Amino acid sequence: MSRRSSSLWVILALTPALAAAAAAPATGTLSAAAIVEKNVAARGGLNAWRAVQTLAWSGKLDAGGNNQRPLKIPGLPTPPTQSRGPAAQAQLPFVLQMKRGRKSRLEIEFAGQTAVQVYDGTQGWKMRPFLNRNEVEPFTPAELEAAATQSDLDGALVDYAAKGTRVELEGMEKVEGRSAYRLKLTLKNNHVVREWIDAQSFLDVKVEGVPRRLDGKPHPVSIFLRDYRTVNGLKVPYLIETVVQGVPRTEKIEIERVIVNPRVEESRFAKPT
Repeated sequence: MSRRSSSLWVILALTPALAAAAAAPATGTLSAAAIVEKNVAARGGLNAWRAVQTLAWSGKLDAGGNNQRPLKIPGLPTPPTQSRGPAAQAQLPFVLQMKRGRKSRLEIEFAGQTAVQVYDGTQGWKMRPFLNRNEVEPFTPAELEAAATQSDLDGALVDYAAKGTRVELEGMEKVEGRSAYRLKLTLKNNHVVREWIDAQSFLDVKVEGVPRRLDGKPHPVSIFLRDYRTVNGLKVPYLIETVVQGVPRTEKIEIERVIVNPRVEESRFAKPT
């Protein structure tokens, strides 16, 4: 579930500006710092996000249908053929708990069993009973690298300067027919990601995902954020759609409930037993 969970981490790309990241280009458009400042205001405010220590998300995610080749989810078997019509999709219930320090616990229900993926901020483990592998397995090096570079629960741009991230405005593009600012984020480890901010609402509408290797070559990944709703004064997207270039079917995550600052015991991020 590493990529799906990554999709869930990056959807909270909330952006308070604490330092100027780039000068405004000669065209007179807003600077990166001004875009960041407007974005955090649109998302609920810096103080509100700093007050968030834990988050819990629950909903359903797509896992393939009978009208196209099922998408393989890491740690899960290929979904069975559905019989509910040509457009049927298998949807799996999930619960994601997050805590500051990049701690996360993801649980996915499938065929009466639960897959678990845990990251404690340093190490990660997983259990995959659907594959008859009930023992606890450590993250692979690639999974650890992905987990270490993912954003904290408040997103990559909250307190970005303090996190050692540089932000630049690369220009403007159309995202689903609307003008959006394209921001380049260079993280502390020099990893580069891009985010698109709607030029009118200043909400995050698109995030660059980690490329997926298919047919021996990497395919670009885009994550679209839609259906923003207000939760405890914070704007949160309730629909996330991942698009892999060259793959006809997309992956959708439907959020049904978001809880801000639920009680989450530290033991939830310990090695599963």
